[in-house]
This record gives sequence, C-alpha cells and structure tokens, in this order.
Amino acid sequence: MSSPKILVAFYSTYGTNHQVAEEAARAADAAGAEVRLRRFAETAPREVVEGQDAWKAQADKVADIPEISHDDMTWADGYFWSLPTRYGSAPSQVRAFVDTLGGLWMEGRLANKTFTATTSAQNTHGGQEATLLSLYTSVLHWGAVIVAPGYTDPILFESGGNPYGYSTNAGVFDETGRKAVAHQARRLVEMTAKIAG
Repeated sequence: MSSPKILVAFYSTYGTNHQVAEEAARAADAAGAEVRLRRFAETAPREVVEGQDAWKAQADKVADIPEISHDDMTWADGYFWSLPTRYGSAPSQVRAFVDTLGGLWMEGRLANKTFTATTSAQNTHGGQEATLLSLYTSVLHWGAVIVAPGYTDPILFESGGNPYGYSTNAGVFDETGRKAVAHQARRLVEMTAKIAG
C-alpha cells in the first residue's frame, strides 16, 4: 500500500491555526503520509493587514509557505484544514478558494477524498462547532468522506470535547491541544489509507 497523500491547509490571522496546521502536518508525516503544507491566500486589503501589527507579523511569518492550489487539491487523497471561525462559518479567505473549485467538482476530482478540520474562535461559544459543520456541509457536495475525531480517544474530552474536530480559543494551543490534533491527523491518515488503498 502506498503512503496516503495529505494536504494540510490553513488560514491564520494571528497564528493559532498556523500552529495547529504545523502539528497536524508533523503528526501525519510521522504516521506515514506524504504531506503538503499550504496556506489560503490572503484576500483582505493589504492596508488592512498592514494596519494591525499582529496580523502583518503573521502574514510575514507564513510568506514562504506556498498558497493552496487546484493542483494540491487533485494531488491529495485527504485534506486536513485548520481555520478560524467568522460569525459561525469559515473565513472569506477559505470560502473564496472553495468557490473556485466548481470545475474540479464537476469532473469528480474531489470525490472519495477524506476531509477533517479544526477551528478557533475568540471564545469557546464563538461559533466553533457551527464553523466545522458548515464547512463539512460544503465538502459533502464534493463527495468527500468526513473523518471527524468523534470520541475515539480520551484526549478529545481533555481538549474540550468537540467531536467534529479540534477547536480552541484564539491564542491557546497547549500540549493537550497538540495531542488532540495529532490524534485527529493520525486518524485521517489511517482512514485515508483504507479508502485510497
């Protein structure tokens, strides 16, 4: 059996989801996957990004990471996306990319691929579960296979108990969170290997 190909993609305004994505990529690689780490393109006006020191610093930090492309989407057998919540949904930077995938979807090139996601919000009830569920609704249109962590390991209870995917408060990514993300990434690799064969 060949190694499953996992695309870890993130959007991160201030750094939390970047950290989560790096941990997911590390864990997927350690689990035997071939991994690509990509970022969603920034769509906010440059003057807005540069008007906030923390936002600009994060943008500069990830500038060398390639932006996600259609080639990455067709290359991968499975996807691990990490993104913040925006009013209970994915941020516009992620939605803008998803909205370009119609051609790949019509050709069936996104079908039968695994998908899992994580998120963060300013506060615990800031739309974390809604963000993951609305994102999963979108990828179900592709024919993707959702690989949520569920309650498949005690670490899920310790890290906040979100069965749809790891979620945290912005700026908080501790050792318990790292373990939960690593479990979710390993589970994605395991299920992807079974499906991709």
